Amino acid sequence: MRIAFLVAPEGVEQVELTDPWDAVLDGGDEPVLVSTSPGEIQAFDHLDKADTFPVGEVVGDTSAESFDALVLPGGVANPDFLRTDRAAVSFVRDFFSRGAPVAAICHAPWTLVEADVVRGRTLTSWPSLRTDITNAGGTWVDEQVQVCDAGPNVLVTSRKPDDLKAFDEALRTEFAKGRKAS
Repeated sequence: MRIAFLVAPEGVEQVELTDPWDAVLDGGDEPVLVSTSPGEIQAFDHLDKADTFPVGEVVGDTSAESFDALVLPGGVANPDFLRTDRAAVSFVRDFFSRGAPVAAICHAPWTLVEADVVRGRTLTSWPSLRTDITNAGGTWVDEQVQVCDAGPNVLVTSRKPDDLKAFDEALRTEFAKGRKAS
């Protein structure tokens, strides 16, 4: 399976990118870094610059149909930038329209709110997104990981870097179900 990791040119929380990336690789799938601009993205360790990573595909030049699943890493600035980019929001919405599995951690559900795909779903996130999720019609829960299969696709969400082990396990399990179904 090809798995898109959608991130902004800078601001992604590095561990929320690299841990799920490694989980996807360990599952035998192909992770692809998708961003709004070509070149490299700048990751962060909270507020400090961390490593850079090469962009595999640009969101405006690719489509959700060329991927089997989507991962949205967090970091405060990352989803805040993505939710203002029309191509990125449309890209996310297309995964839901297709019924493909999606995983989002920490602040990443901001992009889901902007894509108007949380209505009727139960999810978790960084606690400060609770009101945004609720106002968008979702149900927010304070859990390490939440797997919601309301609608045609599965949504895996998690709160923070401390939850990465559970998040990685859940996304591997749910993505594997998608592999078997195809």
